[in-house]
Amino acid sequence: MRKDLRPYWLKKAYLSFRRWYTDYFLRPECAYLGPHETVMKPWYVHISGPNIHIGHSFTAIGEPMHRVQIGVWGREDGAGRVEIGDCVLMSPGSRISASDEVVVGDGSMFAHGAYVTDSDWHTIYDRTVRDERVTPVHIGRNVWLGDHATVLKGVTIGDNTVVAARAVVTRDVPANVVVAGNPAKVVKELDPERGFTTRMDYFADPEGLERFFDEVDRQVLAGNSFWRWLLGRINPCLRSR
Repeated sequence: MRKDLRPYWLKKAYLSFRRWYTDYFLRPECAYLGPHETVMKPWYVHISGPNIHIGHSFTAIGEPMHRVQIGVWGREDGAGRVEIGDCVLMSPGSRISASDEVVVGDGSMFAHGAYVTDSDWHTIYDRTVRDERVTPVHIGRNVWLGDHATVLKGVTIGDNTVVAARAVVTRDVPANVVVAGNPAKVVKELDPERGFTTRMDYFADPEGLERFFDEVDRQVLAGNSFWRWLLGRINPCLRSR
């Protein structure tokens, strides 16, 4: 990782702009977006549709070629919903698409390119209409969806479960297991007696966490100057010195 050459005040200004962008462009797209969110590069995060509720300490990481997308396309105006719990992580390229209902539990994590949907969006023989059956998706607490994992319509995933990279989940999955493959099958049992350290633990004191990272920035960036940072932007070779 290259050294951050920004002076402390410049990074604070960037973080303030990032939060302003989130509040101005993304928060109004949600029925509710909780406090202490961290939306990295929010201009690459797309939220659309009604009834999108997101809990506190939400983290989303947008990238130019891998946008984070949360969308509701209900069967009629105002229909459909997405409910995302507290302390959820959505990595670059992860997506949630809801026709009727997608619920994601507290502390769950979406790795790069993970996709969740509750609909096929059209039937097999008539590609112009959706199936009349409602097939919601419910993902439990502290679930980890691996790189490019896919969760399809009508699936319930139990707490603490891990969905391996590239797995395709087409049926309900119990709690405390690892599933892999297409279609996904249980390949390992987890021991809940060992306990899990979760994102809910990490964000137990979000205000204190923010103060901690602010102090780290203050110390690490203390010796940086604006002009050296500017030269580093012009000549990237200077960033590694």
